Amino acid sequence: MSIILDANAPDGATSQNQDSDLIKDSSVETFVQDVIEPSMEVPVVVDFWAPWCGPCKNLTPVIEKVTREAGGRVKLVKVNIDENQELAMQLRIQSVPTVYAFKGGRPVDGFQGGQPESEVRAFYEKLAGGPIESPVEALLDQAAEALGNDDIQTAYGLYGAVLERDGEGENEQATGGVIRCLVAMEELEAARQYIEDMPETLRLKPAVSEAISALELAESGASSEDLDAARAAAEANPNDPQAQFDYGMACFAANKRDEAVNAMITIIRNNRDWNEDAGRTQLLKFFEAWGPMDPASVAGRRALSTVLFS
Repeated sequence: MSIILDANAPDGATSQNQDSDLIKDSSVETFVQDVIEPSMEVPVVVDFWAPWCGPCKNLTPVIEKVTREAGGRVKLVKVNIDENQELAMQLRIQSVPTVYAFKGGRPVDGFQGGQPESEVRAFYEKLAGGPIESPVEALLDQAAEALGNDDIQTAYGLYGAVLERDGEGENEQATGGVIRCLVAMEELEAARQYIEDMPETLRLKPAVSEAISALELAESGASSEDLDAARAAAEANPNDPQAQFDYGMACFAANKRDEAVNAMITIIRNNRDWNEDAGRTQLLKFFEAWGPMDPASVAGRRALSTVLFS
């Protein structure tokens, strides 16, 4: 079963017309109009490459990707040195790939050889005078914020947009996000089927594994309808660890994270060894399900440390 994602996020695909403005091939005849003149307005990166160059085949797609993500703040011109030997000689290109950056009509920076995407991005950010974020990273940030604000439908659509761009299973954060959204929407059967359809290697990825833990806890915990009854039982029996445990699980199922933490902390404080340290074990599962940076996880770990080491 595949999850149908109704995502209304903006399409990140760049049209051919936009690409022709940002990325083009050049030659000795057009170098001035392609590089020198535009560099008076915006930085222009020139990628000198050759068809027989292995590192070029790896570097050029990375440069093209970051150029598109720069959104017009930097342009890219590609020069095949086999077809433009005179130009390569004039610019003293001794090996490929060689990359030059032009500003104000002259070269201002450059590098030789293959580079990882992080280095290419840093090179571009220096030219652009600010950060260049991947659209996918921006979507993931927006999705995480929406999920944290309980705007589940928005988060679900944004995670879906990432998966549409990267392909199913290619982005573990988005895959884990889809699972979390399904859990939040109480679509537990759909979430379980989604997990069963994915390869085992993907299930072991940290972001996906943590989301699976959230599903397992939701499947084992009390439903949100039982929350009032569990709260009443815990209040009536404050020294009963089982009552506190049931209340904590009910809070987790209802996504009342602070209350879930407090219930388990109460067990640890009053009955540390109860049921083979079940309070602490369950609390750690909460942290895994929510993720380490979730505010409830951060506050809960602080409270746990206080109890254990006080």
